[in-house]
Parts: sequence; C-alpha cells; structure tokens
Amino acid sequence: MTSRPARTCTAAATALAALTLTLAAHQPAQAAANRIRLGSATDVSRVSWNGPAFTMNGAGGIVTASMSRAVNDIRGGSGTLDVVVLAGSAPTTGSATPECDTIVALAGVNSCTTWTLTAATDGNNSQVNTDVRNAEFVYFAGGDQCRYAAWKGTALETSVESVVAKGGGSGGGSAGHHINSPLVYDACNGSVTSTEALADPYRRSISFTTGMFQWADYSGVVNDSHFVTRDRMGRTMAFVARAVKDGLTPGGAAWGVGVEEGGGSLFIDRNGLGTQYGKDAYVVLADHQPEQAAARKPLTYTNFKIWRLTPGTTFEFRNRPSCGYYLRSVTNGVPDPNLYSGTPITNCTPQGGGTVAESEPNDTRDTADDATQPAPLTLTLTGTMKSTTDRDYFRTELGTGQTASMDCSIPAAYDADLYWLDSTGATLERSVNDGTGADEALTFTRTAPGTGTYYVDVEAYDESGASAYSCALSRT
Repeated sequence: MTSRPARTCTAAATALAALTLTLAAHQPAQAAANRIRLGSATDVSRVSWNGPAFTMNGAGGIVTASMSRAVNDIRGGSGTLDVVVLAGSAPTTGSATPECDTIVALAGVNSCTTWTLTAATDGNNSQVNTDVRNAEFVYFAGGDQCRYAAWKGTALETSVESVVAKGGGSGGGSAGHHINSPLVYDACNGSVTSTEALADPYRRSISFTTGMFQWADYSGVVNDSHFVTRDRMGRTMAFVARAVKDGLTPGGAAWGVGVEEGGGSLFIDRNGLGTQYGKDAYVVLADHQPEQAAARKPLTYTNFKIWRLTPGTTFEFRNRPSCGYYLRSVTNGVPDPNLYSGTPITNCTPQGGGTVAESEPNDTRDTADDATQPAPLTLTLTGTMKSTTDRDYFRTELGTGQTASMDCSIPAAYDADLYWLDSTGATLERSVNDGTGADEALTFTRTAPGTGTYYVDVEAYDESGASAYSCALSRT
C-alpha cells in the first residue's frame, strides 16, 4: 500500500509536470533558419561586376525604380544576377517572400533567395553565407534592426561586405535601411519618438551600433526611415547631435539620412551620387558641438543644416555640398517650426574655403586651435612663427581609413617644420626640409577602428617673423 507522503510527492510531481507543459506551450519556439529560392536554381558565374550600388528605402518594401537601376548598374546592362533577401522574421500575412516576389520579376534577375534568420548564430550558417557570397545584391527586409545588428562580427557581416567589394550592392527598407549606415540606431532598447529624443538625447531607448557596414562615400551617416509620416526629423537631429558630442562619427560632423515611406528610395551609385526616387528624403548635418546635449537634459543645438531631396534630385555623398541647405535649430528640446521645408541658402561659403587662423596661446595640445571639420572639406591653417621657439598646434580628427594631407607654404623669413601627432603628443609623421622658405608636406592614414584625435604642430626651426605661413589640410 502506498504511503500518504509518497502519494503527496507523486501528486506534486504530476502537477509540476503539467505546469511545465503548460508554460512550454506558451513559449515561442525559435524557428530554424528558413530558405526559399525563386527563379533559377543555379547561380550566375561572372568575372566582374560594375557596382557598387545601394538602395536606401523609407519602408520595408522594394521600390521597383531604384531596384531596377541597381540591377542594371551592377550587371552593366547585360546578363543577369542573383539577389538574396535577409529577414529577421517571417511575414505574418500574405506571401512568405514578398520582396523576392517583386525582385524576381525584374529584368536582369536570375534568382532571388529569401533567408529568414531568427537567431544571432544564424549569421554563421554555412548555407546562408554561401548564398550571400554567390549573390550580387543583398537586401535587408523591414522588421527589427536590432536582430540585424546582432550579426555584427559573424561570417554574415563579412559575406555581405564581400558582395559590395566585388562590385555588387546592398540595400534595405525601414530596419534594412537603418542597418546600412555606419552608425546604426539599433532600437535594441525600444523605439523613441522625436519629442522623447529631443527632451533627452541620452535616454536609454537611444542606442547605437557602430563598426558594422562602412560603405564607400557614406561615412559619418546615421539612417532613419518612415521619416515625414512618423515625424522623425526631431529624433534624427538628436541622433546627429549626440554623435558629434560623443565622437561616434569622424571629423566632428554627423549626417542623418531620413527617407520617407510610401515609395521613397535613395539610390547611390558607384561614384557616390545619390538620386531620390518616389518620395522625399532629407540630409541633416550637425557640423559643430551642441550647445547642450547631456543625460536628462533637453537638447539645444543651433543651425542644423538640412537638404531636402525631392524625387529626381541628386546629392553628392563623395563630395558633399556646402550649399543648398536650410537651417533649423532646437532650443531646450523645442524645435523650430517647419522642419520639413525651408528656403535653401545659396550664398554660403564654397567647399574648401574655410580658414582657421591661429589664436595665441596655442603652443600646447591643451590650447590647440580647433581644425575639425566635416569631410571632405579642405581647411587653410594660418599663423606666424613669432619667435625662434614658437609652436602652433591645431586639433583635428580622422576616422577609420581616412587620409589627411598637409601642404604648407612657408615664407622666406623663417624655416618652419611640420609634425603630425597622436592624442598623446607622439610624432607619427613629420616634414623637416632645410632652409628658410622651404615648404613642408606630409600625409597620414588612420587604420585603427573608430575616430581618433590628432594634432598638427608647426614649429619654428630657424629665424622668425611676421609673415604668415599657410597650410592646406585636406581629408579623404
């Protein structure tokens, strides 16, 4: 006969097992990576391609006009290519392959393969990476960019980069647009509205992923989507102001690219020329430090520069314009009215026309004059060697892969030498030509990740005088 304690234990175990099964039934099972291929079962084999090309869409769906242009540019108008669509979740209604349904019907497309990847580890799935590397265009579907950011450091990141490197392309819509910028608003801590972001640009829901995709000509950019419909100008202002404050982008400047939904698509070609399709896009530049950007304090920033890109207009990302913008400010978290329209300024200083004159005392790194500037501007640095011990310091910044070039014209009154220093004052490059009036020149390329601070040091070597030297500082 079974004892009472034994029956109690058995009943408890039975109840616990039933509870466990009930809970398990309510836990979503993590789906395995899923592959659906449309079109040809065999990939195209070709030696060279004519890209890169990029499509930055304001919503998740394919914009036929910009996608067709990407396909034609990459294949050079002949032959066919293969496309892979990456999604972080499967559609809840309708077709399981909505993007590929449109893409595979375009002229010049051999196949379109949809991969639904639900775990960060799927980024190392060998079949996924084989398909991506064999493709000529990778499209990130709409959804959750935090899932895409989780693929940073996996084989999939490298595979996508290899597609662009061979002359293919990349793009995406909504979340897929976000992940294609070098500074990614990842939404891993939830979304944020413009009002919330301007009230506190450091609130927890504003989080960024850096160092994932670094496309040529697209340096210093943070993307945003559904731009006008969801009133996201304010939060993009907060993003770029914070990026400048925290040094998340190179050169003391940050560029927001916001694309409207409903068919908006920014196409960028191999030369860095952007062309707008369908609906408007906006480029928002923060090129100086914010007057106030701190945790639990509202943003104050004077004169964001904003370019409105209407359908059919272009924007040079390789040689970014220094004119054609309108100005809007934010004061204590309250933005100016009419954020989405303004009269463009046309009498601004042409690109490369900036000058930084020394302001004594600037004889140490701590007192260096500020020569940071939005790439690819060329600045002229001027000063004089007032004594035989004079040293003039200028502070600047470089991002990964950027090259600084210095060319100094030295007057006949004295001999001056030129040094390029790191943030600790160590000499990285120098130019020390002998003789009064001997010009100096040097170049330096930053290979380390992220943004670094550097100093230009112009030193008197022999003689002195009131005649000014002139140094052209350019960055590419």
